[in-house]
Amino acid sequence: MYRRLRDLREDCDLTQTQVANMLGMSQTGYSKYETGENDIPTLVLIRLADFYQTSVDFLLGLTPEREPYPREAPPSDET
Repeated sequence: MYRRLRDLREDCDLTQTQVANMLGMSQTGYSKYETGENDIPTLVLIRLADFYQTSVDFLLGLTPEREPYPREAPPSDET
């Protein structure tokens, strides 16, 4: 998983500092996610998947497919 985070970041020509800023955290804290030193909170995984336009499953290494899953439409308030 950690390798995929780094590869995605590098594919987008971004620095760790740029991704950390997007997440509202320090570069050092983000670096620990890429090295596996710290576990990545679920909300951060979701933000990263949205940012890179992929799925959490891809980030976690559960699928080789980079394309995100189709999202369900939120329920309407009409009854």
